[in-house]
Amino acid sequence: MTEEKIARINALAKKAKAEGLTADEQAEQQALRAAYIAGFRASLKAQLDNTVVLNPDGTSYRLKQKKGGH
Repeated sequence: MTEEKIARINALAKKAKAEGLTADEQAEQQALRAAYIAGFRASLKAQLDNTVVLNPDGTSYRLKQKKGGH
């Protein structure tokens, strides 16, 4: 997500608190938030996919996604 989009999310949130949003602005805000959350989840998943757990005995293993997970 670009800095411009994050700035727009913040601007819309500030405007919503101050004076309210139009229907178009609400739709834009929801779309931007959904894109932000999707990017955050993808980044977190990539980080967890590359995480290695080291045991005290020196062995290691990669984290695995639970069945039924997203």
